[in-house]
Amino acid sequence: MRLWRVVPRVNLQSNDFELFGVPQQFAQHRAELDDRWKALQREAHPDKFATQGAAAQRVAMQYSVRINEAYQRLKDPLKRAAYLCELGGAPIQAHSNTAMPAAFLMQQMEWREALDEAGSVEALEALRDNVAVVQKELMNACARQLDVEQNFPGAVLNVRALMFIEKFARDLDRAFDKFD
Repeated sequence: MRLWRVVPRVNLQSNDFELFGVPQQFAQHRAELDDRWKALQREAHPDKFATQGAAAQRVAMQYSVRINEAYQRLKDPLKRAAYLCELGGAPIQAHSNTAMPAAFLMQQMEWREALDEAGSVEALEALRDNVAVVQKELMNACARQLDVEQNFPGAVLNVRALMFIEKFARDLDRAFDKFD
């Protein structure tokens, strides 16, 4: 069996959505992504080409790595949103551009203070619930901006805010450990 016959439609230059054969949009069905990933990996797995020699296995490994990278981006809503912004000409630039609306910056400071002052599991749970509400609102806004409005620059701010919330949620989880 020749590698090019098995994976002719896997183009290493395709974007992740094309590679997986799914619509280029934020809204995705996780089960469908999982199924596509498994099918693509079955087709391109390097062990399948063990009898064809080292060169074929290296090419299959490249396909396999590319499929895994795409899957990691597509299955994670935040990574998927950032990727869509990039494809839409509005890269997130999280490391070099941390501009955020003043209201969100104030919210961050309030959450940090509440985390520092939390003296009980109940206080942490209340904070976690509050953060979850804002996170859901931002995720819904992001979905609307990306899939309906095609407003990629607008979605960038929400993606950055969601990145902060994701980091803050990890800090919040660690704070729970203090009470165990």
